[in-house]
Amino acid sequence: MINDLFDIKIGYASPKNPIALASMAGITDSKFASGFTHAGLIILGGYNLDQETNDAARKEIERGRKEFVSDNPMGFLKTELEAASKPGTPGTPGTPGATIAVNVRAASLEPFLEAADIAKKSGAILEINAHCRQPEMLAVGAGEALLKDLEKLCGYIREIKKTGVVLSIKIRANVVNDVELAKAIEKAGADIIHIDAMHPQGVDFGAIKRVRNSTGLFIIGNNSVVDFETAKEMFSRGADMVSLARAVLHDHNIIKHLVDEVSSFQALTGWYNAPKHICAGGDLRALAFCCLPVKPCALHGALKQAGLSAEEFMKIKLKFAKGTPIEYGEGTCFGSMTWCCKITKPCYLRDGALESSGLSDVEYMRIKKRLSEYIRKHMKT
Repeated sequence: MINDLFDIKIGYASPKNPIALASMAGITDSKFASGFTHAGLIILGGYNLDQETNDAARKEIERGRKEFVSDNPMGFLKTELEAASKPGTPGTPGTPGATIAVNVRAASLEPFLEAADIAKKSGAILEINAHCRQPEMLAVGAGEALLKDLEKLCGYIREIKKTGVVLSIKIRANVVNDVELAKAIEKAGADIIHIDAMHPQGVDFGAIKRVRNSTGLFIIGNNSVVDFETAKEMFSRGADMVSLARAVLHDHNIIKHLVDEVSSFQALTGWYNAPKHICAGGDLRALAFCCLPVKPCALHGALKQAGLSAEEFMKIKLKFAKGTPIEYGEGTCFGSMTWCCKITKPCYLRDGALESSGLSDVEYMRIKKRLSEYIRKHMKT
């Protein structure tokens, strides 16, 4: 049943649910990952692909950090992917049912290209680590150093994508301009942006929203996801998936719990990562829930950001709704469910219209999701 709930597709990858195990250097290998088979995505690594990054990792180990090192990095990568692809049981190598990704670091392009070929042949996702901030890695131009050399990073992306691999870029928010970075990553051809929403004062959910509003990239949100409430915060700001790292070390069952929770929520609502309403700080997908722009409210600011006039917005929504069940809605505020809010907000007028039309909560939200995608295609930003 769970496998039928979600329709997540990223190139040739189809994660079974939107919960991911993030990479942790020196920890997340195939054996460790085999204990988290409920995850939709398991990201192994970070693995070092060349002598420079392996030497840097050895220096980190000397000062007490955990790292994966190898004298034969490509052979090690192949072995890990083979182990992760085999059926297994908790405590033994193998992650049945989970989509696999490999988080990798290198000091030059060539190792990334070789790793991309290996990953693609295994049906795995390749994730460039532009996230590590350890000084030894920065010194060889790896990890977070790539965020400050956008030309190099985008050059890597363009060349790596020629291999046909599904490509993720793991970044740390608030290091450079997040919107400019995300737009450049998307333009270069990456498929996924994996955002550690780190902020000096704590998690920055706004970083997820900013990227959602400015790109069509598949977004994995990371940082401080410790329960379903924090996962929902990420989802409601635009994350398509959330990832957990250190939290799994404290609670080995947390991924299973989150998969159960998000699956129940999806079964009830039909849109697990539906945005908050615009007036509650939601991203631009929430224009699907806005009413007619007839009074001063946050909608007008959102329309300006989307590059749409009030009249254009009305025409877009009405055109989409024509011939669909939400075209109607006698008794609602504006006579059509086109203008109604999300199902989790109590509204007896909307609920009455749904009952009269025979439209279920899930069907209603699925239509609203399609409406949000339709509006997105007409935005001018």
